[in-house]
Amino acid sequence: PWDREQTHKTLIRGMIEESYEVIEAIETENTENLKEELGDVLLQVVMHAQIAEENGTFSLRDVADEVSEKMLRRHPHVFDEKTAETLQNCGISVDNVYELWDNVKQGEKNASSVTEEMKNIPRHLPALLRSEKIQAKARRAGFDWDDVSEAFLKVREELLELEEACEQQDKEHMRHEAGDLLFAAVNVARFLDIDPEEALNLTSERFIRRFSHVEDQARRKGRSLNDMSLAEMDELWEIAKSKEQL
Repeated sequence: PWDREQTHKTLIRGMIEESYEVIEAIETENTENLKEELGDVLLQVVMHAQIAEENGTFSLRDVADEVSEKMLRRHPHVFDEKTAETLQNCGISVDNVYELWDNVKQGEKNASSVTEEMKNIPRHLPALLRSEKIQAKARRAGFDWDDVSEAFLKVREELLELEEACEQQDKEHMRHEAGDLLFAAVNVARFLDIDPEEALNLTSERFIRRFSHVEDQARRKGRSLNDMSLAEMDELWEIAKSKEQL
């Protein structure tokens, strides 16, 4: 049977897909779908635990115990009376709680330096999210711009360097500079307290809506996009853009 042939590695794709389907249900505010998709993620957890138990490594009970113990460790402001009292007397803030949580987390990972903390950030995270987390680590170490204006200057600098790389027709150099530009753009978003992943997804959705308008209007005119000039399509694009701004 299919389930007996699965391993932790063969289930990776399923875990990723189910997790994104949960996000989709949340974003679309579909509670019925969310209930279903959370069940699918839970099934993935159960399957991994079953494989591990059959391999003699850990069980579903071990997974539950581990997360319970971790929550106790990482929330001393809630579960440790002495810590909670101290923070309460000092005037606890969200930043205090986050710093405390992060310190406990890094202690668990035995990170001996900020570089080690950066390396502990999973490489398989979405690239924009991983970049943001790396930059946040650098910021807490004091390695950061003073204000957003400097971050904007860095974006302009990286854009010029990418243009120069394009003029040289050096593919590796272009890839390098394109990465630098994206990294700098994430930095600006971080300064503005904007989630770069969310912002880019919103832009992608907006692009689809506007493109749909262009395609629909072309069809109404009896035209194919392939037969239209860029100027003609851009005119329809601007109409779609203006309608969204109303």
